[in-house]
Amino acid sequence: MSTTIARDHALPEKAKQEKESSTSDLSTSDNLLGPGGPIAGEVTDFEERKSDLEKQKTAEGAAHFKRLGWKRLTIVLIVEAIALGALSLPAAFAALGMVAGVICCVGLGLIAIYTSDIVGKVKLKFPEVAHYADAGRLLAGKFGYEVVGAMFVLQLTFLVGSHCLTGTIAFGNLSENGACSVVFGVVSAIILLLLAVPPSFAEVAILGYIDFASILVAIGITIIGTGIVASKAPGGVSAVNWSAWPKQDLTFAEGFIAITNICFAYSFSMCQFSFMDEMHTPEDYLKSIWSLGLIEIFLYTITGALVYSFVGADVKSPSLLSAGHTLSKIAFGVALPVIFISGSINTTVIGRYIHGRIYKNSVVRFINTTKGWVTWLAVISAITLAAFIIAEVIPFFSDLLSISSSLFISGFTFYLPALMWFKLLKQGKWYSKENLPWAIMNAFCFLIGIVVLVCGTYASVDDIIRQFRDGTTRGVFSCAPIG
Repeated sequence: MSTTIARDHALPEKAKQEKESSTSDLSTSDNLLGPGGPIAGEVTDFEERKSDLEKQKTAEGAAHFKRLGWKRLTIVLIVEAIALGALSLPAAFAALGMVAGVICCVGLGLIAIYTSDIVGKVKLKFPEVAHYADAGRLLAGKFGYEVVGAMFVLQLTFLVGSHCLTGTIAFGNLSENGACSVVFGVVSAIILLLLAVPPSFAEVAILGYIDFASILVAIGITIIGTGIVASKAPGGVSAVNWSAWPKQDLTFAEGFIAITNICFAYSFSMCQFSFMDEMHTPEDYLKSIWSLGLIEIFLYTITGALVYSFVGADVKSPSLLSAGHTLSKIAFGVALPVIFISGSINTTVIGRYIHGRIYKNSVVRFINTTKGWVTWLAVISAITLAAFIIAEVIPFFSDLLSISSSLFISGFTFYLPALMWFKLLKQGKWYSKENLPWAIMNAFCFLIGIVVLVCGTYASVDDIIRQFRDGTTRGVFSCAPIG
């Protein structure tokens, strides 16, 4: 009997070893889950390895996209914000006059800081908000998510298009229109695409230092160059035909295009949700927006006022064209980094939103797998192509900035943050003693946004129609020079 018991113990052990060997063989076969594969409910080594890989990629992705501190956030905001806006301001001053120009620059800048603070507070209260579209969902459910998401994508695509257009103008100026403008547009689009390939904003922050230095030097060259030219002209600087008041023949369209160009310069809250989503300490956002806001107010006011006072009513847009034949070439050469680095970060923001939406519940969203990289490149290529088409269809700098500002920045910078305060942040009745001052302030921001939306859009469309009718601009997809 003892022999029988010993044999019965030995046989199961041998059968167990054979079973393990068989299972091991099956785990490396190509037909793991089909007929002849392991029994239902059994987890194979392959599935375990796949699960571990996904967990690893998810952990790596989450760590990779949580590296922004407030200083880097400031640099990223500078990259996104201080670019084309500064180049359009002297022409805005020429339309509005020195007094109104300074008031609008300082006043709208302070309002932009305030509304960006609202955006930051919403992000802290609702950490799941990763893009402005998510805030739209909080305001108006699925409808708000779709509408604000569409606005978000369209505005940033328009913005990339305006950088593509500026690149075309820059290359044309540097080469003295040595090639077809469409060719320069294609080259600009390719550069914007290549710089948008890194998907993390922390990586873009490294280029931000080059970007910031580029715009400062380009603006400095323009200011110094125009100042020297003005001082050497008959009568000197005092003879320049600038005015403290709006120009005499100012039309409604010209006035509102000038105002919307200043609004465009303060559009940094639009991408703030996206940037804050990568912060390791989101509570530090306030340091970033105040740093950026004060830098912008100072830089924009000085640039607009000085270049206008040196050049006068004939100042061009972008303002680098007013620096004279040689200096404008130098200024555009120095400005190339800011034209393309600032433009590409907007492509990255749109790409992250669209890619993350497509692969919301998949490891592919982290863009650290083969499929992730292939789809990421496809998304940013489509965005760049759309931006190139916009640049060719609306080939005039100020109007392109104005129409995008009127349609979209009016919401992102003014009326949407005001609505967020009323619906998401306000506690108690709006007319209570502690809420009333803020309610009035936010109602004022909302009103500014609606006025810019309606009047700015009308002015932009009217001016575009007038320029095509009068033949003062080149045609669509034309080889003719721009600017």
